[in-house]
Amino acid sequence: MDASTRYIGPKGLDSVMNRFFNTLPRLGISVAGSRLLAVRGRKSGEWRTTMVNVLTAADGARYLVAPRGHTQWVRNLRASGTGELRLGRRVETFSATEVADTDKIPVLREYLKRWGWEVVRFFEGVTKDSTDDELAAVAPGFPVFALD
Repeated sequence: MDASTRYIGPKGLDSVMNRFFNTLPRLGISVAGSRLLAVRGRKSGEWRTTMVNVLTAADGARYLVAPRGHTQWVRNLRASGTGELRLGRRVETFSATEVADTDKIPVLREYLKRWGWEVVRFFEGVTKDSTDDELAAVAPGFPVFALD
């Protein structure tokens, strides 16, 4: 699979579980720091939403990581550069900058430390304990955005 187009779509019960977990942030319930990401569609201009895990690094920088790869929300965020993080009635507008592959290693490691239990199946054998070289090898397949 080409890392620049890597995408792991929902399988089995994923669609049902996604609907359930996407409802929680709408109700104001955060699971392990989750938020509802809202980004305008690059063609329709309509708001598109999905649940995401917002990673806050030790230095306070915040990131969005796409464990499934180059998803529609990733493509929409690349096109718009802005979005919203929603939790219940709270809405936070942000702008985003895509992180270069060479700078993703510490972000991916921290993401796996925090949410590896949830996303390990998308990382194809790479874990928080993987070497920097192993993380660098998979980095192109995992888009990362720094939030401003």
